[in-house]
Amino acid sequence: MDFSLFIPETFLLLMALIFFCQTLWATSAKTIQGWAIFLSAIGVILSLFTLNATGDLFYKSYRVDLFSQAFKCLISLGLFLVIALGQKFKSIEERLQPEFFMFLCLSALGLMLMVSSIELVTIFIAMELSSYSIYVLIPIRKQNNGSQMEAAIKYIIFGAAATGVMIFGMSYVFGVTQSTYLVDILKKMPLILGQPIALIGLLLVLCGFFFKLAVVPFHFWTPDVYQGAANETVSFVATMPKLAGVALLLRITSLAGTQAVDLIQVLVLLSAVSMTFGNLAALVQKDLKRLLAYSSIAHAGYVMLGVLTINAVGFGAAIYHIAAYLLMNLACFLVICSLSREGENILVSDLSGLYRRAPLLAFTLAVGAFALAGIPPTAGFTGKLFLFTAALNQGHLALVIIAAVNTAISIYYYLNIVRTAYGQDPNGLPEVTLSFSNRVLNYGLILAIILMGALPAWFIELARTACKTIIS
Repeated sequence: MDFSLFIPETFLLLMALIFFCQTLWATSAKTIQGWAIFLSAIGVILSLFTLNATGDLFYKSYRVDLFSQAFKCLISLGLFLVIALGQKFKSIEERLQPEFFMFLCLSALGLMLMVSSIELVTIFIAMELSSYSIYVLIPIRKQNNGSQMEAAIKYIIFGAAATGVMIFGMSYVFGVTQSTYLVDILKKMPLILGQPIALIGLLLVLCGFFFKLAVVPFHFWTPDVYQGAANETVSFVATMPKLAGVALLLRITSLAGTQAVDLIQVLVLLSAVSMTFGNLAALVQKDLKRLLAYSSIAHAGYVMLGVLTINAVGFGAAIYHIAAYLLMNLACFLVICSLSREGENILVSDLSGLYRRAPLLAFTLAVGAFALAGIPPTAGFTGKLFLFTAALNQGHLALVIIAAVNTAISIYYYLNIVRTAYGQDPNGLPEVTLSFSNRVLNYGLILAIILMGALPAWFIELARTACKTIIS
């Protein structure tokens, strides 16, 4: 076996072991956080180093190709940003921080395994490794008002239900194809897709990934988990599992091919409902994290626009948008973590006069909100443009009109955030002092969001090339 194909995963496992060892003896929180940032930065470099690696592992149940390696780069980058924006991890007790970082690494490892898995049982095991780590992470919060326990229980219950449905679907797929390998299923699926049992099985398998993406009706956990969990934990849960969810959604959907009309119609319905429900619910939210939760449901609907095209152009647009979502969502969470003094939740009213209290932070919030709304020249605008164009080219005019209307609705609540930060007086709220590393992170995210939106050619070409490896 060529272990060089397994470098990013091995490094994450070593990171988890290092933090496990740190749970055994007393180490200062500052030292642990420094190690976490340093090691996660090395993880990004190693993932970039293996970007062009190809090969099969573990009896061809695990594939390393451009598609999987691109997602591993995004997962490594996301883990580094989540750790870096947490700064002092004010929401997490110091004695629990080694465990916190250990489970972050294990969950990221599970996500990496997911994006390379091409066998149903392997996908299930990788998904559970990631999910169980998140189950432990959610209740770890300094404030003990019970909301974090409620959030954890809801996530476990809905996660277990989604997993059960997914396994049920896998049994159907195995029953009609006599194989758990996606390569074999890909060959047989076009011949048997006319059978209702095959279509139902495929849809049930997709339910597990709909849960990760928070697509309606698998979204119920989202607002409560966002509100109840620690800010640093939510920044991970809100972005990283969605990357792996999109990767698996693209891999499984590509099995059906463009002739699967019934499947496409179901995806169209889920996309329209997710966009509309998420944006309408976000209009009335006062808690910033709950607002971002409903916003994430809407963005899951936007991503579905690319998924339902079942071609390299649409799939590439979906990858581009979820990568942009990682940056613009983490920009908003950077503001939340910086404003929160003791790890408490931030209300929209807490943003009042932010441009006077911390001008750089206000600008980061504005760029992140503009990008989420889809205002040029940000990455969010370019991502939606790619998605809308891909769906329109496949004849989904009505759905694109619904998406455009939803974008207009979303502009109201995103601009309301910016208006509160720039258009209102501080009203006695304290100034916010940013450290040097925090400033660098602010500038980095601002530049990344704008450059990715203004110069998208390299990334979208890479995404489309990667998608051609999974579409026959």
